[in-house]
Amino acid sequence: MGLRTFVILAVIAGCLIAAFTKRSRRPGELTDAEARARRWVERLDGQITALDAGANTAAKQALADASERHTAAWSQLSQATTPTQVALAGQTAIEGLHYIRAARTALGLDPGPEVPAPGGEAVTAPQRMTVGGQEHHASPRPGDATLYYYPGGTVGGRAVPAGWYSTPWWKTALVAGAAGVGGAILAEELLDGCHHHGDFFGGGFDGLGDWF
Repeated sequence: MGLRTFVILAVIAGCLIAAFTKRSRRPGELTDAEARARRWVERLDGQITALDAGANTAAKQALADASERHTAAWSQLSQATTPTQVALAGQTAIEGLHYIRAARTALGLDPGPEVPAPGGEAVTAPQRMTVGGQEHHASPRPGDATLYYYPGGTVGGRAVPAGWYSTPWWKTALVAGAAGVGGAILAEELLDGCHHHGDFFGGGFDGLGDWF
């Protein structure tokens, strides 16, 4: 057996051991992640049940968005098989809680307990923005011309500040649920233990493609 063949087999063996060692830790990690995500989802469930938007159009829209996130979060949680997918369900529920806070603000109520920020800045003053050749209004508070709330984040590679908008233009770029993520995450986790061995092959694993 040549030295190069021996090294290749040794690295493959190391990768498999690292992968299976990591997978053996998943039950506990998954249970912990599920408990954290479930707390956010259940908190969102209670907030939706307790809030009545009445005839307030902006609050009703925000509450509807919160309910949409609640449904998506439960769906994601029921289908999740990895800690990363479970965390995604928790993040969806957190987004829903931001909509709850927006609905309460529109009703003139205290927004309630703080929740983790989804990222990005916030609209600080009424302004106009052009997206896709169309002009939209944005404001830090709801109004007749700004009835749609977005908690902030990145949509289609573009940073979107939290605030109230004249139209929910970002929705066409949002992806609901975690479908399609599992396969890529699984492959990434299985090979995670191998990344530090790349130097044996000049910094990468491209040459191992024929082995799998």
